[in-house]
Amino acid sequence: MTTDIPATAPTVLEVRNLAVEFALRGGTFTAARDVGFKLQAGRTLCLVGESGSGKSVTARAMMQLIDAPGRIAGGTIMLSGEGAPVDIATLNPRGDAIRAIRGRRIGMIFQEPMSSLSPVHTIGAQIVEVLRLHLKMDRQQARARTIELLRQVEIPDPERNIDRYTFEFSGGMRQRAMIAMALACNPQVLIADEPTTALDVTTQAEVLDLISRMQRELGMATLLITHDMGVVAEVADDVAVMYRGRIVEAGPVDEVFHGARHPYTKRLLNSVLKLERTSELKQASTAADPILSVRDLGKLYQPRQGFLSRRPKTEVRAVDGVSFDLMAGESLGIVGESGSGKTTLGRLILRIVEPTEGTVTFRPATGAPIDVRALDKRGLRGFHQQVRLIFQDPFASLNPRMTVRQIIADPLVVNHIASGASLDARVSELLSMVGLDPAMMERYPHAFSGGQRQRIGIARALALNPRVLIADEATSALDVSIRSQMLDLLLELQQRLGLSFLFISHDIGVVRYFCDRVAVMRRGKIVELGPAETICTAPEHPYTKALISAVPHPDPRQKRMRTRTRLDA
Repeated sequence: MTTDIPATAPTVLEVRNLAVEFALRGGTFTAARDVGFKLQAGRTLCLVGESGSGKSVTARAMMQLIDAPGRIAGGTIMLSGEGAPVDIATLNPRGDAIRAIRGRRIGMIFQEPMSSLSPVHTIGAQIVEVLRLHLKMDRQQARARTIELLRQVEIPDPERNIDRYTFEFSGGMRQRAMIAMALACNPQVLIADEPTTALDVTTQAEVLDLISRMQRELGMATLLITHDMGVVAEVADDVAVMYRGRIVEAGPVDEVFHGARHPYTKRLLNSVLKLERTSELKQASTAADPILSVRDLGKLYQPRQGFLSRRPKTEVRAVDGVSFDLMAGESLGIVGESGSGKTTLGRLILRIVEPTEGTVTFRPATGAPIDVRALDKRGLRGFHQQVRLIFQDPFASLNPRMTVRQIIADPLVVNHIASGASLDARVSELLSMVGLDPAMMERYPHAFSGGQRQRIGIARALALNPRVLIADEATSALDVSIRSQMLDLLLELQQRLGLSFLFISHDIGVVRYFCDRVAVMRRGKIVELGPAETICTAPEHPYTKALISAVPHPDPRQKRMRTRTRLDA
């Protein structure tokens, strides 16, 4: 997906010695310092680094979009190509000069299209506004151009979809609409800030293909911001690695990947390559009997017909006849794209959502097997002590008004298991178990990093000595280096405590590293189930092949996405 534009292509935008500061109550925080790079026509520069490294702040500075109390404290951002060069760093963030550049000469694709697009205006109206503002088109011309743009970014039936609202589009279609808006005025520079982070791997591959194709057609300089080294290897011509507000390494993509010099770059690459294989910490389960059996489990939703709605009733079968066994001490991965039913499956097992049909059988350490669907409220509480859930988002799943002690102790208090000194001792033990200092227990969640918050969530899930953990995208919100640490922690806890995992994820690398077996879901059904290594290296079902082949490979010499398998809808 890299271009054939030579490294001597003309420079369209050059950043020199950029510094961005935020005035805080306790002093000044420098989010970016001494940042410098060039964007060349027809070439893609990937700005890569983990959360907090300064990538997005740098991108926003290039369009004077830094939120108060932030400001550009030094350096230059020289934009060339139309008349005399312009130093964007000197422009008034609210002035006419920068408004003429935003959208017209520099287009930007934001990370989350749902929050970047207006919910009260149609997709077409938002693109028409850009065209009328910058190109002075009349309404009819702008609408015709918008339909053509939607067609170019492969949104189906653009004549009809132009009048739809953001919430009526899927995640992939929303991102395509954002791309259409960013490219509406044929900009010289395209800034794409984590444009595929929230997308499934197949949709991600299509969006990256689309950006690459549009770049070739328009000859744009592209700045792609990402934390995914696989994406970098697939699409970049050049790479700049950011760490704590500075660029610590830069160069052509092959040089950076195969001759990295800075320790941080090496650590990033090692973290990604680590997930390309099965963990050395894994120990295959030798259990003869399943701890959890699911048979013909299904969920049928019948949407209510609104009084003003003209749409016919349609049944949605979110989970359809799913069957599998989870063995004691085993990790079973459930993979699939958004809407495949994998999260609903986890909720059905826990009866957070009531199944429409099928059975769930749990085998406790002692006593007879339990029919989970037949449990009353009291019985369900006992089941939830032994089968616990680790949530996806460590930021949203912790109560910001509770201390870490209160968060971890909550299940123990609710179930009347511990109090007083024994409660504090148990919380201390759990914090130590997940690698946190027990002295931190009186702090609040905001005082912890994302990885530390997820450790707190794991400690809470372990509080009642469960036998099964259902991890729903438990590492997807974490940076790649923290992700591998968290997986290793879970594997160590599995061996120490004899845990079984139902590991729900869309990340094939994570599943291969962590799981013994994998079940692939599509449209509510399991289409393939087998050993993790077999599924990830020699899949049989066409959907699994398409899913595996769309995963970016973290080596620019072995681009996987170029020859990926495409599956017809």
